[in-house]
Amino acid sequence: MSELTYTRCGDYYIPDLKLSEQPEAPIGKYGRMRQRYLKEHRPSLYSSLILSEKLYLHLLEIDRAARERMDAMLPRMMEAAGVTEELKVRDPMRWVGLMNTLKAQAEEIVLDELIMA
Repeated sequence: MSELTYTRCGDYYIPDLKLSEQPEAPIGKYGRMRQRYLKEHRPSLYSSLILSEKLYLHLLEIDRAARERMDAMLPRMMEAAGVTEELKVRDPMRWVGLMNTLKAQAEEIVLDELIMA
């Protein structure tokens, strides 16, 4: 263990602590949702991840996994529901309605499996 150094600030000595280098990638929608969930519903896990400097990497991984899951699930759901390019040309309003429903269903599954796990 390395020796701690301190900086005097008025009457107090404050330790000179440095965080390790973290990647500069943006977290994304699902990472931010996971962070909010941990903060509100799992505060001990949230604190543990912060103190071990693993929170940012955890959020990046959750965001990546959630996006991959959505990308894999949505085409299969579209096929099962009969949402095609032909439907998009023939009846655009129905296509938009079906797509919004399928996206909401897929996102609900991702939230249940990854974000709130």
